[in-house]
Amino acid sequence: MMGKDGQPLGSNELFQRVRARLKAAVGEDVFNSWFARLELEEIVDDLAHLSVPTRFLSSWVQSNYAEKILEAFRAEAAGLARLHFTVRVNGQARPRLHQAEAATETVETEVPAIPVTPRTVREPVAAAPAPRGDALSGSALDPKMTFDSFVVGSANEMALQVAKQVAHAAANNTVSFNPIYIHSSVGLGKSHLLNAIAWAAGAAEPGRNIVYLTADHFMYHFITAVQRQSALGFKEWLRRVDLLLIDDMQFLQGKSATEFGHTLGTLLTGAKQVVVAGDAPPRDLEMLDERVRSRLSGGLVVPINSFDLDLRRAIVTRRAEQAVSRFSDAHFAPAVLDYVARVVVSHGRDLDGAVNRLLAANQLTKEPITVALAERTLADLVRQRDARRVRIEDILRIVSRHYKVPRNDLLSSRRSRDVVRPRQIAMYLAKALTSRSLPEIGRRFGGRDHTTVLHSVRKVEQMIKDDGELAQEIELLKRMLEE
Repeated sequence: MMGKDGQPLGSNELFQRVRARLKAAVGEDVFNSWFARLELEEIVDDLAHLSVPTRFLSSWVQSNYAEKILEAFRAEAAGLARLHFTVRVNGQARPRLHQAEAATETVETEVPAIPVTPRTVREPVAAAPAPRGDALSGSALDPKMTFDSFVVGSANEMALQVAKQVAHAAANNTVSFNPIYIHSSVGLGKSHLLNAIAWAAGAAEPGRNIVYLTADHFMYHFITAVQRQSALGFKEWLRRVDLLLIDDMQFLQGKSATEFGHTLGTLLTGAKQVVVAGDAPPRDLEMLDERVRSRLSGGLVVPINSFDLDLRRAIVTRRAEQAVSRFSDAHFAPAVLDYVARVVVSHGRDLDGAVNRLLAANQLTKEPITVALAERTLADLVRQRDARRVRIEDILRIVSRHYKVPRNDLLSSRRSRDVVRPRQIAMYLAKALTSRSLPEIGRRFGGRDHTTVLHSVRKVEQMIKDDGELAQEIELLKRMLEE
């Protein structure tokens, strides 16, 4: 094989160059998810024979990244024009193409070979053309986020069972509850469950059109399609999806939120499964049209609650076991696991991070993993438990819901009594529960002057002294915000 510089180029060297190009093009996270286990078996004439360990991975890579792979090969060896994918069985690739007369046959363990050129790439779902230069694709899945790695407890048991039901139904071309909306605060496993659904459903039925998209990826695709005047192709692509998984719904904004509403309606009418995850119930997603919020609420809404001590202990234990399987000289005593589960109460990611920190400290310093080491290493995570980490956005949401006043009215210049009092209470809570300065609070409340905020705070403080019922009501709001 001749390289682009006209010099002979070995297959191994060529593939290393191709891998480097792919990593630079898609980023390290995407590369590790989809290309790390891709191997070059041989090159025959103008065809590169590639292998992957699973049928699902082969189908996904061909559907979403074939053009990028071919472009990387052509950049290093202009004579290559086609790709051929096979699935390795028990770690072994299919026979070499020149050794197998059945190279073009479809075998049970092989994805059929397809010629791939820049003009004939299959899109993940549809015949609708993708925008040039950026084939439509889902967000990268995390290979670690599967049902097997999900730790279950009372806080998330229902969400797990619903997710497994969705994956099973999708694999059997049926729909159970639709749409499904999973919500929780940050780090409690929403993304893990959506990833697990995609992995399980895709592995069971590789031919199904399954798309996992984060909200920002959805917006990126929509905005790019509008800029390239291919919005119809984008809509057609989405509406031919069999299973659509949308993550971080709270970040969807503007016209992209409107487009999601249209897509949701079309998919539900066609009995296509939709699963959405967000950090608040559907009724609090104010960027969505009321009809869209109603449709989400009309499906199955599943909360994931804060982890109790037993679940935190189970998570820490599982992560410690995984760490010990990689570093046999590491040892987590039960007292250490109990300490971490007791003091790290924020969310699951902090529990993962706590185990990783202790492991790193042990491997770098060779100091045994003890409670004393945990106290020093995890001090900032423990402080997070004691600090009041309330956001102004949380206050606006809770006050809006409690007093049944739209969030936009709290930020507006309206002076009616039914708006002024909740607004003043929200400003008081912002001053009492956050570290924001008066000018900062004023800016967050519609650009108000700091003197207005100060007046509201003093007004509420006086009302609390004069009205015992209002004082109890504000204490209830504080507890709601600090939970």
